[in-house]
Amino acid sequence: MSLNSILIGSEDPARLVAYYSKVFGEPGWSDGGYTGWQLGAGYLMVGPHDEVKGQNAEPGRLIWNIETPDVQAEFDRLVGLGATVIAEPYSPGDGEDESQMLLCTFADPDGNYFQLASPMS
Repeated sequence: MSLNSILIGSEDPARLVAYYSKVFGEPGWSDGGYTGWQLGAGYLMVGPHDEVKGQNAEPGRLIWNIETPDVQAEFDRLVGLGATVIAEPYSPGDGEDESQMLLCTFADPDGNYFQLASPMS
């Protein structure tokens, strides 16, 4: 098996499309109310969902990651775009090895969490 996409359902998908377009650039496709961006080998999709209302009440339940070789630079770029920071870059390990993985966490306008992560090796 191979995970190929994440669909974020929203009561206001246009707001999320505007947000993720600032973060990832113009979407690769939009059809039938659904919009998507290819990120590496997978896709992020945003669309309407009649069972989703308002803000995500449990944003930590599902957190998706975007791999980048420079977490700090991408963190700074997203902050410059007005992204909501949940956690600044940190190492989830013991913090003694500077080459360890870095993570940082953001929330989109619906309160969904996503992280920037160093490549896993």
